[in-house]
Amino acid sequence: MTPDDIVASLRSAGCVFAEDEAALLIDAADGPAELAAMVSDRVAGRPLEYIVGWVAFGDLRIQVADGVFVPRSRTQLLAAQAARLVSGDAVLIEMCCGAGAVAATVASRVPTAQIVACDIDPIATDCARRNLSDAQVCTGDLFDALPDTLRGRVGVIAANAPYVPTDAIATMPREARQYEPRTTLDGGPDGLDIARRIVVGAPDWLGPGGHLLIETSTRQAGALCAAMVRRGFDARTITDEDNGGTVAVAALP
Repeated sequence: MTPDDIVASLRSAGCVFAEDEAALLIDAADGPAELAAMVSDRVAGRPLEYIVGWVAFGDLRIQVADGVFVPRSRTQLLAAQAARLVSGDAVLIEMCCGAGAVAATVASRVPTAQIVACDIDPIATDCARRNLSDAQVCTGDLFDALPDTLRGRVGVIAANAPYVPTDAIATMPREARQYEPRTTLDGGPDGLDIARRIVVGAPDWLGPGGHLLIETSTRQAGALCAAMVRRGFDARTITDEDNGGTVAVAALP
């Protein structure tokens, strides 16, 4: 199977970046038989990141596995803001961490920070541990996953909680709908069910001057910021037009 053959197969399957994907598959394969199998998987619609086992996230290579949400480039805005707001040996919690891309970014930029990541799915936290060798990774439902010793001590809570409205999941790309767990996508009727739970619980865990950062969409940002204000936060929205990222930033007065 020549590189041109691979590109042609990928392009016919609808892969927009067929040349780039072909190069990644060729580099990842251990011999012609494995390469052919990997190309077949990709043509069938399996996400490229699952096939090669990693995804580029800023300057990092984040390991991913089947059944784990694949970090999107837009989440680099959340990661960058979390790194900017964490200082010294402050505690950073990545909630709904998935593979731990945000926590890994903060760890690489602020080596002195205390990194904690949590997710309700043990498959996700197993993957996060591979990306966060020096961090504490906990499995459980939101704040229930955290050790009580962190209460009132956290500098930044960052969350890319599921925020796709339930009815909108059917309109998502096939790769997401068929391969990523629905629990990593479904945010309830308006997409904010889990985000609201985080907003309600966050003040009990944040220390003085702490921040809560939640990825959202431009359409949902107003409602999410309003929920933050009702819980006693000062709230604002930041966006990254290049990557399409939107983050609601809440600060304790």
